[in-house]
Amino acid sequence: MTKEELKLILKEGEGYKVEFKENTAGLDKEIVAFANASGGRIFIGITDEGKPKGISINNRLKSQIQDIVNNCKPEPFILLEEIDNILIVNVREGTDKPYACSSGFFKRIGPNSQKMTRNEIIEIFKSEGKIRFDELIEPKFSYPKDFDKNKLKIFMQLAGISEIGNTKKILISLGVAEPQEGKLYFNNAGILFFAKEPQKFIPWSVFTVALFKDTAGVDIIDRKEIEGSLFEIVEEVMKFVRLYTKVAYRFTGRPQRENIYEYPFDAIREAVINSVMHKYYFEHGHNNILRFLPDQIRIENYWQKPSNFIFGKTVFRRNHIIADLFAKIHFGEKMGTGFDRIREVCKKENAPFPDIEFNENYFYVTFKQSYEYLKLAKEKTIPKTPKKTVEKTVEKTVEKILTLLRDNPKITQKEIMHKTGLTRRGVEWNLKKLKDEGYIKRMGPDKGGYWMVIKEPK
Repeated sequence: MTKEELKLILKEGEGYKVEFKENTAGLDKEIVAFANASGGRIFIGITDEGKPKGISINNRLKSQIQDIVNNCKPEPFILLEEIDNILIVNVREGTDKPYACSSGFFKRIGPNSQKMTRNEIIEIFKSEGKIRFDELIEPKFSYPKDFDKNKLKIFMQLAGISEIGNTKKILISLGVAEPQEGKLYFNNAGILFFAKEPQKFIPWSVFTVALFKDTAGVDIIDRKEIEGSLFEIVEEVMKFVRLYTKVAYRFTGRPQRENIYEYPFDAIREAVINSVMHKYYFEHGHNNILRFLPDQIRIENYWQKPSNFIFGKTVFRRNHIIADLFAKIHFGEKMGTGFDRIREVCKKENAPFPDIEFNENYFYVTFKQSYEYLKLAKEKTIPKTPKKTVEKTVEKTVEKILTLLRDNPKITQKEIMHKTGLTRRGVEWNLKKLKDEGYIKRMGPDKGGYWMVIKEPK
C-alpha cells in the first residue's frame, strides 16, 4: 500500500471492509467479523475519526496479534503490512466459517462488527454445509407406513441390483435410515427418494415446469407442478421437455430420416439432476423451475453460494447423501463433473454450451437452440410447430375438467387428480385459471359446496 492509497482510505473512512483502531483492544472481534464476511483490513494506529495516531510497531506487537489470531476458532488467515507507524492487518474471507473469538461470533454489517444471534449462527452453519439438510432425521416419518418399497425396488434396478434382501439393512447401508431404540428413523434424503409422498414432508421439493408462448415469459400455455421422489421428478421433467421440444428432419438418402432435436436432451437432463442434487433445501419458499420459452430453456435453482466458489474449478456437493444416491443409479457422479458432461454432450450434438449465471441465492442454466436445428429450420424441414400441439393439449385438459365439473359439481380435487392425471398443484392451478377467466364459480363453502360451470369455451 502506498501513502497516497492510505490518504484516500483515511478520507473515505470506515466501511464494510475497512476498520480503524487506535490499539489492539477488541481486535479479535474485528478479525472474526471480517473472516465471517468478505474479508477486510484493520488499520491499527488510527482513531475512529480517521486521524493517524500511530503505534509502536515491533516484534512484540506482531506476536501479540498472532496470539490473538491463534485463540480464534478456527484460526483466520491474516497478513501484516506496515506503512510508516500504521500496522495493517489484512484478513481474508474465511473458508471454514463460522469463526469465533472468546467473546463469541461476530459478523460485519456495514462499517460495524456486530455479535451474531443464535439464528444467524445457525444460518451460517447451514449455508457453509456444517449442517446438511439431507442428513437431518425427520421424526414425523413413520416406517414402514410412509415407506414405498416399490420405489426402493426401482432404485435397486436402476443401480443394477435385481435382488432385494433385508430391506432395513439396505436402507441403513444406503445412508438414508438409522436404527434407534428399536425403530428405524429416516433422514430427509431417504424421504426424498423412498417416501410414498415425499412432498407430504418436504413440500418445497416440487419441480415447477412451465411452457410460455412469449419470449418474455409472461403468457403461460402449460404448467405443471411435478411431485414424487427425486429420481421420478427428473424423469417427469424430461417428459415435459421432450413433449414440447421441436424436431427437424435431415434426409440422408436412406429410408430412415434423421431427427434433429431443438435441444440436447442429455445435457438438459444433467442440468435438471444438478438442480435437485444441489438445491438449498433449508429454504422453504422456492421450487426448482424449468421455463420453456420459444427460443430457450431456462432452469432456475435456489442455492446458497459456497465461500470462495469458482465455477468450473470448485468441486461442490451440498447434499452428500443425495449425490451418492444419484451416483448409485448413474444419475450424475460424485466428483462434481456435471458441467463437463454437459459440455461434451453439447459439443457432440452441435449445440451451444448453456449460459451459466449465479449470485448469492440463485443459479441459472439457460440452453439455446442447437446450431444444427436452426440450420435445418431455415430449410423448413420442421414438420410442425409444437404451439398448436401444446394448445390442443391444454384445451383437452380444460375440456376434461369442465366435463367432470358438469357431470359431478361436488367432485373433489383428489378425484380430479385421479381422473385427469394432473398433480394436486396442477389441479389447483387449472381451477384457479378457470375461475379467473370466468368459466366456473365455486358455490358455497370449500367443504359442502359445489362447482358451477357458467361459461363454455369457444
